[in-house]
Amino acid sequence: MVNDARHAPGARGASVKDVAASAGVSLGTVSNVLNRPDRVSAATRERVERAMAELGFVRNESARALRAGQSRTLAYVMLDASNPFFTDVAQGIEHAAEASDLSLFICNSDNRTIREEKHLAHLQQQRVAGILITPVDPEAAHLDAIARHGTPVVIVDRIRHDESFCSVAVDDVLGGRLAVEHLVDRGHTRVAFVGGPLSIGQVHDRYEGARAAWTDAGLPEDDLVVVPTEALTVAEGRSAGERLAGIPTMRRPTGAFCANDLLALGLLQQSIGAGRRVSEDLAIVGYDDIEFAAAAAVPLTSVRQPRQLLGKMAAELVLDEASNQAHAHQQVTFTPELVARASTQR
Repeated sequence: MVNDARHAPGARGASVKDVAASAGVSLGTVSNVLNRPDRVSAATRERVERAMAELGFVRNESARALRAGQSRTLAYVMLDASNPFFTDVAQGIEHAAEASDLSLFICNSDNRTIREEKHLAHLQQQRVAGILITPVDPEAAHLDAIARHGTPVVIVDRIRHDESFCSVAVDDVLGGRLAVEHLVDRGHTRVAFVGGPLSIGQVHDRYEGARAAWTDAGLPEDDLVVVPTEALTVAEGRSAGERLAGIPTMRRPTGAFCANDLLALGLLQQSIGAGRRVSEDLAIVGYDDIEFAAAAAVPLTSVRQPRQLLGKMAAELVLDEASNQAHAHQQVTFTPELVARASTQR
């Protein structure tokens, strides 16, 4: 075994030159073992591989990607890492990446444009094979700039007004409609929409669907009460519950549609803690149908999105764009499904 202080822990990694010297071969032979092993005899290849193992040699894939112009890596820039919806989407992407022998970088923009732009710049420098992104703004000019530089981009859980990118999303307007129609069908004539900011595309679309269903039911506009939130979190859901509790009983909504499940779980938690009965005093509908929804103290009715399928389809589209010269952009829209549970039973 080679005993060289140059390769002690904390020292620089072994180089191709070190491997060649240890194996007694040329640099070209080591390069062939790494990139064209069929050109090297079995005995020589075994000697080089043994030297690599003894020296702790690790292939520099970043440098190789720069030379080749592309890496064996996809990247997903998610909007909010604290939301299980996006981690489920990432899992779907990971499954597709693994099937193609690719790795996956995961970045979190935290719903901040500046952070998103920095991630995208770094990913371009890494020459990733493709970028999947749930953007802060799907119309942002920096997305067009990435595509112009030749990196395939697929928009996830959002849509653009043009067809210049592939996109994979769910019909959130329909999802909002399904949630409110469900509450109306159960006799609720005063309903709260809990969510925000409305500048988030998904929140806006879900509210538009809710409002359309309310109007179609012929109910007074003022009886669909908007309870705005600063974020889509459990804490904001609890805060919304406190505000709802402060509305006079005669005007207080008996049903609530929350823009995502985290808000709904926070509202449910606050309601139970305050002694209100779910769903007798307040029926609650969430959105996304994350795993925690069915496991809540009162199982949560929710609008289901095919989270992992969203990710898998998006990854397949970005891989097709990266490898298929005849690739045509597609805008894939999935249909949401309402899953009724105890939080809306009467």
